[in-house]
Amino acid sequence: MHSLQFRIGLSYILVLLGVLLLLNTYPLLVSEDLVFHSKTVNLQNSVSVMVNSLSGLSVLTEENVADAMSVVEETGLSRILVTDSAGRVLYDTRETDSAVGSYALYTEIVQALMGEDASSCTYRGAAFRSRASSPVLYQNQIIGAVYAYEYDTDQAALLSGLQENLLRLSAVAGVLVLALSLILSKALTRKIGLLLTAIQKVREGSYSHRADIPGRDEIARIGREFNSLTDRLQTTEAARRRFVSDASHELKTPLAAIRLLSDSIIQTDCIDLDTTREFVSDIGREAERLSRITEDLLRLTRLDSGVLEPPAAVEVLPVLEQVMRMMNLVAQEKNVDLTYSASGDCAVLGTRDEIHQVIYNLTDNAVKYCGSGGSVQVSLFSEKEDVVLTVADNGGGIPEADLPRIFERFYRVDKARSRAAGGTGLGLAIVSDTVKRRGGAVEAANRPGGGALFTVRWPRLEGGGA
Repeated sequence: MHSLQFRIGLSYILVLLGVLLLLNTYPLLVSEDLVFHSKTVNLQNSVSVMVNSLSGLSVLTEENVADAMSVVEETGLSRILVTDSAGRVLYDTRETDSAVGSYALYTEIVQALMGEDASSCTYRGAAFRSRASSPVLYQNQIIGAVYAYEYDTDQAALLSGLQENLLRLSAVAGVLVLALSLILSKALTRKIGLLLTAIQKVREGSYSHRADIPGRDEIARIGREFNSLTDRLQTTEAARRRFVSDASHELKTPLAAIRLLSDSIIQTDCIDLDTTREFVSDIGREAERLSRITEDLLRLTRLDSGVLEPPAAVEVLPVLEQVMRMMNLVAQEKNVDLTYSASGDCAVLGTRDEIHQVIYNLTDNAVKYCGSGGSVQVSLFSEKEDVVLTVADNGGGIPEADLPRIFERFYRVDKARSRAAGGTGLGLAIVSDTVKRRGGAVEAANRPGGGALFTVRWPRLEGGGA
């Protein structure tokens, strides 16, 4: 009883019953009223004709009434009575059991003797029964009454036939509508059932399942939207699993190194002080790497959750100069020539920490991988409605096959070299997510003369910033 198919079918049945009830009552009632009105008018007219034929008589007797009624045309009425002022029957058309000489106290005759025209019509027993009466006057005195009665089965048969036809039509319409409602409700609930099954499958973890719902109606459109949502969910779930796997692997590597080094110190007898210091130093470096991975993961988690600091107008040049001062020492240690240039109004909407993180990660990445004796050029300028930051190096560049995935989390072109350089595999992912959250874009490409080029674009903010 709680199913949608039952409710839809029940609603169809209730509507059908209402329509059939109206179809089988209203036309019959209207037809009855028309027949009643027609018979009442016709019968009253016939009575008026008979009253006119008697209006010239001063006193009504059996003889003069019979003579006056003999000239009245045949009306086809079932019975005609004429009474005197006391209600005694003077004329009766019924051949058997004639009421002549008796007193007729019908309601209509009583009303006529009181000076009123009276009429009525009923339908029962497959026949119309019509009655009418009028007073007979002589010099404004009531000297008698005329009463007419009609028993009609012909029009009753017509009305009965109409009723039977309506019942047959209702039965056929009822069967057709019920069949159609059953088909439509099954088709509708079948589509909903397919969609519900697909939802249950996906809820159980079968993200590859799709709802195959034919048609172009709203439910089919919901099914297509569900499939689109499931595609995104499957992609997200695959990325999540890959991220968890990569994160576990990245965290496991420094932890395993720390455990191996600490076990070596504990299990080696008579270890000299220099070796111990070397092992402890290695443990410290792995701990720092573990800390960097953890910080990057937390930063990505905040980006994914949408928890961002309120944006403000930020002038990028002061942040760039601060990063260059920090990175100069690192570049000198690695024998890398680091230069930068800036021009134009370069204010964006964001936070100083975000801008600092983007510039630092890209510059640090370029310095690490361009190699000793290489060069890194950082440029900041405004271009139409954008603020553009480019970081270019003359290193080995990025393999073309790896360019589409360079901003994926934990993705490395050269894993061994990246770990040796202290990278976490999350820097470029943080850059991409941070820039996109503020309405910008970042892309990577290879320079024609060799090396990599990273380009960041932020929407330019008019009026400058802090």
